[in-house]
Amino acid sequence: MLSVRFEPLPDLAALEPRWRALEAAAVPNFFTGWTWMGSWLRATGVRPELLTVTDAAGQEVALALIGRSSDKRLLGRVATLRLNEAGDAQADRAFIEYNAPLCRKGQEGAVAAALGVALAKRYDWRAMRLSGLVAGDPLLAAIPTRRKILLDSSPAYYADLEAVRGAGGDYLSLLSSNTRSQIKRSAKDYAGEAQVARAPDSETAAFWLEEMRALNTGRHEDNAWDGAVFRTFAAEIVATGMADGSVDLLRIDAGGALLGYLITFLSAGRAMNYQSAFAEPATPKSKPGLMAHAAAIRHYADGGYSLYSLLAGKDRYKQSLSTGEETLEWWMLERFSPVLEAEYWLRKLLKR
Repeated sequence: MLSVRFEPLPDLAALEPRWRALEAAAVPNFFTGWTWMGSWLRATGVRPELLTVTDAAGQEVALALIGRSSDKRLLGRVATLRLNEAGDAQADRAFIEYNAPLCRKGQEGAVAAALGVALAKRYDWRAMRLSGLVAGDPLLAAIPTRRKILLDSSPAYYADLEAVRGAGGDYLSLLSSNTRSQIKRSAKDYAGEAQVARAPDSETAAFWLEEMRALNTGRHEDNAWDGAVFRTFAAEIVATGMADGSVDLLRIDAGGALLGYLITFLSAGRAMNYQSAFAEPATPKSKPGLMAHAAAIRHYADGGYSLYSLLAGKDRYKQSLSTGEETLEWWMLERFSPVLEAEYWLRKLLKR
């Protein structure tokens, strides 16, 4: 028998040892670990509820954060719960992936079932957002709702580093002839092989993060680096992860010229590129981004890692650099309410 409690978020200094103890007994997942969660809570200042699942002996089996928001919908506002998100646009720019409760290994199905029962007994919500779930996560089926709406499905492309080592380190041989030729042609624009350097200390990391912000300015219409909350989070997770060895901040040069910077999460043999910033191309045909990722892939293959993930995103460059993919999904679960029912049928009518 598992017991589920929803309670106010405790002091973070008291929560950290509980979270890390359970993390040590869970299937490794960077996004449900304390480096991510603690950094997010400290940087954003949000205070979601703490979900605690315990067994009959009182031992903690699962932990998660439950955010609450009043979301504007087509016909009014709807009380919404969010798994490991706050419901605040700036705080949630961190963009969690591989989302799930932090759960003792082997208890995932039982925890999902217990959480579904507990949520059914709460009457303070009409919708629940589940962001970045692995396709087929048992939590989706366990929560009883009127309807489940798939908001988005995204590939999480990756390069198989075992295959890179099997090719004698020749990563480019695993790619399409077009991508291979683009990278080789671009390399001719830079006088020298790409070199990867890891930020050795906090001072260097702070300087490189500021350069990342500057390089990203004006590059995208909806740029996370324009937000102060996101920049605080990026600095916090890099500092925390550098201290415990779970985050790399890399600078990649070629022939003395900057190619770019990469923030990479390290967990269970995976190197996951979270953020990037690239220099302006040396020529119209230069591809500093492709070159930087290719250099990082060789770097982590040499380091014995099993996989280099580009995380969620439908960008063409991610597909070009990959040798495989996983699928992540974003869902909205809706309970019955007159407002949501009317909205559902109105949308169907408008779609017709």
